[in-house]
Amino acid sequence: MDRIIEKKKWTPGKLLAIGGITLFLVLLAWMLFFRDNRSSLYVDKDQLTIAVVEKGKFQEFIPVDGVVFPRNTIFIDAVQGGIVEEVFVEDGAILRKGDPILKLANANMELSYMDQETRMYDAINNLSNTRISLEQLRYTRQKEIIQLQYEIDRIKTDFHRKEQFFSDKLISLKEFEDAKRDFDYSLKQLEITLRLRKLDSISGVAQGNQISSSMDRMNNNLSLLRRNMDNMTIKSPADGKLSSFIVEIGETKSSGEHLGQIDLMDGFKLRAGIDERYISRVFIGQSAEFDLGGKVYSLRISKIYTDVTNGSFQVDLLFNGPEPKDIKRGQTVQLRIQFSGANDALIIRRGGFFQETGGNWIYVVDPSGSFAIKRSIKIGRQNTSHYELLEGLQPGEQVIISSYDSFGGKEKLIFRN
Repeated sequence: MDRIIEKKKWTPGKLLAIGGITLFLVLLAWMLFFRDNRSSLYVDKDQLTIAVVEKGKFQEFIPVDGVVFPRNTIFIDAVQGGIVEEVFVEDGAILRKGDPILKLANANMELSYMDQETRMYDAINNLSNTRISLEQLRYTRQKEIIQLQYEIDRIKTDFHRKEQFFSDKLISLKEFEDAKRDFDYSLKQLEITLRLRKLDSISGVAQGNQISSSMDRMNNNLSLLRRNMDNMTIKSPADGKLSSFIVEIGETKSSGEHLGQIDLMDGFKLRAGIDERYISRVFIGQSAEFDLGGKVYSLRISKIYTDVTNGSFQVDLLFNGPEPKDIKRGQTVQLRIQFSGANDALIIRRGGFFQETGGNWIYVVDPSGSFAIKRSIKIGRQNTSHYELLEGLQPGEQVIISSYDSFGGKEKLIFRN
């Protein structure tokens, strides 16, 4: 007798099919929603430089090279041209004011000096003779006046005597009139002579002043000529050290040519070149410092040369306190020109990543230490050792600061075991 066979609901094939569909759906969901789709790259962790984000003191500054110069310098130039006849000292000599340095010879100048000197002495002698003539004229007038006064006194006495005689009718009218006429004539002659003396005196004062002025000019010109001749011997203008002095006997030096300089022994200054991009941020009194012999020396900007040459401008800096004892002229030190004071900030060490990212993003190491993820950040100020972080990172996080050239901008770096 036939028996009805019941059909099985869960056959192995059906179970297998359901399992396969379920697995497919799970895989699809993982791929769509759970799988990390970011581009990744496997790297060797030991070839990377990893730094920790930290809070610390940040100070913005730029490094520049400063060259040591004397604080004050006096340049030595040839006032008159000539041939170097004698050299008295060598470069580096310590001199006192007035010490001879070198002597120049100029035959044409010497001949010209003697000719001008002769002509000036002749002019001075002529002026002196003119002054003597004026003095002689003054005494001549004085002599004439005295002589006239003597004559008038004699004629006056004679006139008064004859006037009395005429009153007593002892002499004639003619004798009386002659005596009166002689007396009046003498008085008029004295009046004229006194006027002449007055005119001579006024004229003599004016001429005397002119003569004195002319003689003073002549003597000043003679002094100038002598100084020009004295300038053929170059002397130290002040106490100090002779430097940049390279002169050989027989050399020809032109008028105004630079011969050397005297470095005054009153201290040193530093001169530094700064990139023109910072010209608006540099000011008189700005602080700077440098390290030497294990000590930090503080300086301030004392002068700014605003002329820009080859993309940079120069500044002079003076020490705020004691100067290094062993510092020397021409020595180069690395300065730190400060643009801000030290203040609290979130910082990371400088690294090669900045050239690739421009400071806009960085790789942050996952707390597991097995990979690093690309993250956007914002960097503010910077100095030679650190960047200031404005946003995107937290203290204690680890970041990769070495170069990103070989990473191709991948979103994720996986560390090989």
